[in-house]
Amino acid sequence: MEESLKNSLINLREIQAGYGEVPILWDITLYINHQEVIGLLGGNGAGKSTLINVISGIISPMKGSIYFEGEDISFLNTTKRVQLGITQIPEGRLLFSGLTVMQNLRLGAFSRKDKKNLQKELELIFQLFPRLAERKNQLAGTLSGGEQQMCAIARGLMGNPKLLLIDELSLGLAPLIVDHIMDALKKVYEERKISIILVEQDVQLGLEFSHRAYVIETGRIVKEGKSKDLINDSEIRKAYLGI
Repeated sequence: MEESLKNSLINLREIQAGYGEVPILWDITLYINHQEVIGLLGGNGAGKSTLINVISGIISPMKGSIYFEGEDISFLNTTKRVQLGITQIPEGRLLFSGLTVMQNLRLGAFSRKDKKNLQKELELIFQLFPRLAERKNQLAGTLSGGEQQMCAIARGLMGNPKLLLIDELSLGLAPLIVDHIMDALKKVYEERKISIILVEQDVQLGLEFSHRAYVIETGRIVKEGKSKDLINDSEIRKAYLGI
C-alpha cells in the first residue's frame, strides 16, 4: 500500500460519479489527512455536493476507489460509513422539523458506542451553541435558518465523527450568523482535532478556514494546494474573489 494511502484519513482515487448514467464528476483524486481541514470550493453546479455525496455513500462511484483509514469503502452504504466515523451535514440542514432540538440531537448519536457519555456530550454542545440550549424543547422546524444550521452541526457532532462533511454552511445565512457558526467550528477543531471537509461557494470563507483546498469546475479539480497560497493566487482572486 502506498505511503499516502496508509497515512491519509480518506483517499479518493480517479472517481467518476453522477446521477443515473450521467457523470457529474470526472477523474477526482484527493485526500485528507488526520486532523486536517479541507476546503472544497467552486461555483454553483461545479459538482461539490455530488462529491460530498460520494464520500458519504449517498452516491456510489461509477469508476474509481475510496479508502477510509486504508479500508476500501467504495461501495459501503451510508449507515456503515457513519459507523466508521463519516458524518455529513447536508445542504439545507434536513432536520426532523416535527421533532424538538433535543430529539434531533439525540438521533445524531445513534451510531455512538459510548452511549454513557451522551449527557456530557450534550452539555458540551450547549456550551458551543448556547442558543440551542435555550431552544432545546422547541420544534426544529420553527427555528431560524441560522439556528437550524447550528442544530444540524450539533447533531453531526453528537455522533463523535472522525470526518465531518459540511455542505454549503453559509448558504442563505446573514454574515453575522456565519461568523458565529465559523467561530464555533474553529473551537470544535481546536478541541477535538477532527478532520473536516467544508464545501463552500464563498471561496474566501473556505480558504480562511482550511489548511488545504481543492477548486472544482464542471466536475473536475482544476486547482489544489495550501489555502494560504491559493488565497493569493491571481486566477483564484480574479475568478472567485472579484479582485
